Amino acid sequence: MEYKLGRKAIKWDSRTLKVRDYLTPALPAPPVSVDWTRGIISFGEMLNDQLGDCVFAGIGHAIQIWTANTTTEATVPDSTIESYYESWAGYDPNDPSTDQGYIELDALNKWKKGTFAGHKLLAYADATISNIAEVKQAINLFGGVYIGLNVPNFIMNSIPSVWDVVSDDGGIDGGHCVYVVGYDADTIKFISWGSLYSMTTAFWNKYVDEAHALLSQDWIDTKGVDPQGFNLAQLEADLAAIR
Repeated sequence: MEYKLGRKAIKWDSRTLKVRDYLTPALPAPPVSVDWTRGIISFGEMLNDQLGDCVFAGIGHAIQIWTANTTTEATVPDSTIESYYESWAGYDPNDPSTDQGYIELDALNKWKKGTFAGHKLLAYADATISNIAEVKQAINLFGGVYIGLNVPNFIMNSIPSVWDVVSDDGGIDGGHCVYVVGYDADTIKFISWGSLYSMTTAFWNKYVDEAHALLSQDWIDTKGVDPQGFNLAQLEADLAAIR
């Protein structure tokens, strides 16, 4: 099996909402551990073993997690994943040079304006990467977070089950997008290339550089993300104000 990357350089937008603005003192601390996988251990590569479409595979894995926890697991077909890579990112299956990956923020904005295989994204807000408690709160409330990271060479050479910092990383091979599905006291669990991996907090702090909490229609309809202390109504109002 090959392992592809594909997250392009980060695009920033000053209007992007922040998770921290909607967490109030009334919200309890996040649980010690969270696992939204429902015991699933294989999620499918979603073509990221062949193409640099990790931004789209990450969306597909998010949909799997939300639906597995609320109704029945829905898996977006590879052909549909590829169709979005074509229409949003300009990939042409007949021209390998167009396999250039994509920007997470661009994908989220397009998803928010429409749907992804019929699945609606209501809003997204960025978690503060350096605040692990806030990141864990986002994972707990929203059924995971959609992140971007820089992948060091030593990871691509061996693909360990737990990603940790080493003294010589061999440089960065490229950017990657994955969907985070849980955590415990020591590690953060995520899906990449269809499998489950974990990263240490040290790895997160060194290599992760974007984290988006996604408010999904799949999640809110049956799970609800408006516990005491999280201001969902204000989040939706602020989103409407910047459209």
